Amino acid sequence: MMTNRRHVTRRRFTAPRYAPIRTDPRRSERPRVPSKKALVRRPSPRLAEGLVTHIEREKVDHDLAVEQWDAYVEALGAHGWETLEVDPADDCPDSVFVEDTVVVFRNVALITRPGAESRRAETAGVEEAVARLGCSVNWVWEPGTLDGGDVLKIGDTIYVGRGGRTNAAGVQQLRAAFEPLGARVVPVPVSKVLHLKSAVTALPDGTVVGHIPMTDVPSLFPRFLPVPEESGAHVVLLGGDKLLMAASAPKTAELLADLSHDPVVVDIGEFEKLEGCVTCLSVRLRELYA
Repeated sequence: MMTNRRHVTRRRFTAPRYAPIRTDPRRSERPRVPSKKALVRRPSPRLAEGLVTHIEREKVDHDLAVEQWDAYVEALGAHGWETLEVDPADDCPDSVFVEDTVVVFRNVALITRPGAESRRAETAGVEEAVARLGCSVNWVWEPGTLDGGDVLKIGDTIYVGRGGRTNAAGVQQLRAAFEPLGARVVPVPVSKVLHLKSAVTALPDGTVVGHIPMTDVPSLFPRFLPVPEESGAHVVLLGGDKLLMAASAPKTAELLADLSHDPVVVDIGEFEKLEGCVTCLSVRLRELYA
C-alpha cells in the first residue's frame, strides 16, 4: 500500500556513538500507556551480501529494495505508527532487519547477541535508540545468543524459538529479564526456517498463524490457523483488524479477509530473497511509560 509521504512521521536518531546508557529507577512506578512507535533502519549499501541460510541465494536489486523499504515505512505511518529511524549501519549487510537486535517487553529492552557473529555490530545504534525512548536496557551476554526474530509475544506469553540463531543460554537470559515482569516464557523448537517468526506470527486475538510445512510443532500453540503460503505466516498488527502482510501471500490475504481482518499489502520481494519478512523490518513498541 502506497501513501502520500506528508502523512508519515519519521524521525532519525543522531545520538553520539558512545553516549552512556542510563536507566531511571523511578520508571517502574510510572504507568504504561499504549504507544505506536516503530524503529526502522535504512538498508545498507551492502544489502546484497546479507546472510542466507535456508534458501538459495538470489541477486538483490538494492535500488528496488530501498523503494520497497520506503513503501513499508510509509504503510506504517499511514496507519498511525510513528517511525523512528535508527542511524544506518552501512557496514552491516543485514542491518535493515532491525527486529533481530532488541526485544522489548513492557518498558524493558533486552539488547540481543545475534547468533551470526557478523551481525553483532548492529546492536549499538539500537541500544542508543531504545534508551532515549525511556526504556530500561539489559543485554544478552556470552555464551548466550538471541535473535529478536525468534521472539513472538502474545499478551504476557513470550514464545522463543530455539534453533540456529538462538541458543539455550539466550533463552535463559531472556527468561531472567522478563519473567520478573510477569512474562511466561515458552521455548519452541525451530529447525525448518531461520527464525520462529519465519514460521509463525499471531493475529489480534492471539491465534497463531503458520504454514504447516515450515512449523515444527504447531500443537504447542493453543490456537493455530494454518495458512496456504509460507509468507502468509508473517503478519504485523497495525491496530484494530488491520494486518500488514507481504504481497507474496495473496491466498492468505484472501483467507484472512474472509475472517474479517483487513490486510494491508506491501511488496518486500527483495528482502524475502534474504529470508526477510514484514516483521523483521521494524521493532514495534506498543507499551512505553508515560
